[in-house]
Amino acid sequence: MIRHICMFKLKNENKDALVKDFCERAESLKEIAQLKRFEVVTNDKRTPESNYDVSLIFDFDSVDALKAYQVSPVHVEFGNFVATIKEARACIDYEF
Repeated sequence: MIRHICMFKLKNENKDALVKDFCERAESLKEIAQLKRFEVVTNDKRTPESNYDVSLIFDFDSVDALKAYQVSPVHVEFGNFVATIKEARACIDYEF
């Protein structure tokens, strides 16, 4: 199994609305067949502002399944949206 963790720091303008929109739109990713585990989390507001705002935590059967997810039209559309609201992105993929 491959775990894909992708964290985003969103733009400061209307951040609460951006976080809400991100989480709502991320729900569309559930329809991607290669996804075996789906979790979208938001940073606790009581923690440092330097933390990332939102994270996707997804599991896949293989690296090939992750690659298929990354080029799926639903993911590409979501990625295009995220590109308009993010300041930074960090990602890690690991086998477990």
